[in-house]
Amino acid sequence: MSAFVINGGRRLNGNLRVQGSKNSVLPILAATLLINGKCVIHNCPALSDTECTVKILKSLGCKVQRDGTSICVDSTSATGFEIPGSLMREMRSSVVFLGAILGRMGKATISAPGGCEIGLRPIDLHLYAVKRLGVDIEESYGKLVCTVPNGLKGTKITFSFPSVGATENALLACVTAKGNTTIVNCAREPEIIDLCDFLNSCGAKITGAGESIISVEGVKELHGCEHSVICDRIAATTYLVAGAVTGGDVEIHNTVPIHLNSILPLLEESGCDVRVRCKSIRLKAPGRLKRIDKIITQPYPGFPTDAQAPFTTLTSIASGTSVIVENIFESRLKHVPELVRMGAKIRAEGRVAVVEGVERLYGAEVISPDLRGGAALVVAGLCASGTTVVKNTNFIDRGYEDFENNLCMLNADIYRKVKTDGTKEKKKL
Repeated sequence: MSAFVINGGRRLNGNLRVQGSKNSVLPILAATLLINGKCVIHNCPALSDTECTVKILKSLGCKVQRDGTSICVDSTSATGFEIPGSLMREMRSSVVFLGAILGRMGKATISAPGGCEIGLRPIDLHLYAVKRLGVDIEESYGKLVCTVPNGLKGTKITFSFPSVGATENALLACVTAKGNTTIVNCAREPEIIDLCDFLNSCGAKITGAGESIISVEGVKELHGCEHSVICDRIAATTYLVAGAVTGGDVEIHNTVPIHLNSILPLLEESGCDVRVRCKSIRLKAPGRLKRIDKIITQPYPGFPTDAQAPFTTLTSIASGTSVIVENIFESRLKHVPELVRMGAKIRAEGRVAVVEGVERLYGAEVISPDLRGGAALVVAGLCASGTTVVKNTNFIDRGYEDFENNLCMLNADIYRKVKTDGTKEKKKL
């Protein structure tokens, strides 16, 4: 077990290159299973979720090698169609392998995915999509046994909600199906576009990525390619918010500013000076942040649910009262009680939080409830008076590469304390 120890009150400043996107690399790595050959994926972040994805690929018979930020996947010898339950439980995104396994093997066996407990994330839309393509599904002893008796066939898939994961699974299953597929009310996130760009580079015929309707003309087979994953817009947001709450001056590189179109106006509303260049964003914070009237999470291009927790920290020290409405997940305010332990004044009920800004937060021992909530607590520790200890860093490691060292590069005083036995503790450099 490990924890982050943060000595707060230091103004962040400097430059930082943002990691590759967690939410892009996982479905793209899953998609390599569809290719009977080699793919090289660049800009892959070193995350525990990435490691889990690699383990799944290897369990299915793929050969995987990492060289720095690049991962080479050779799926030539892949024959597996069942993901071990232990790996499925490691992360929620594991379900995205369903479409890829069905597309390659014509059958799949999976169990319920794990990951952060941020509320119900049913996979019914995933199952609906593959059923429309001709998949039969039976439940047996907690597992879903999927077969394709007559082969995958193109069809029209209409989602009741623009689910990112379900859209990815639909794309992976139909890209080599017979005939044409139309996906209606699909997710529009940049990560969907990135996945489609990768698949098209492998010979797929996909149009409409980034729009609410995607059209796919099935092809017989895909070939290998090299692809570079887009930058992580949520990691970029987290570092910008960290700069804002500490009164800092930070510049984030390797970004696509247009992907943060719902984020940057709110940072400006809080009083920050935001300067955008081609692939970088610079933020200069005021002496005291201003309240943000209302933050409402929505599917892209709206405000992302993954950015809600860091912004809760921001509003907790802003002057005035802000309202946060979480529309995507019903249990994504678990970081609020931990922020209250640090002196925040937040009233949360259901999916709504009313945040009355205070002048400062105070260091405390807190527990990370999930990935983004954990990052929000680290950000709170950066601006708090005294020392903050954030436990359960394993959640944070799922989505942030080298988090503490990156923050140190921006002048933060933070280190990881690793417990090596029952009593002894040491710093991990």
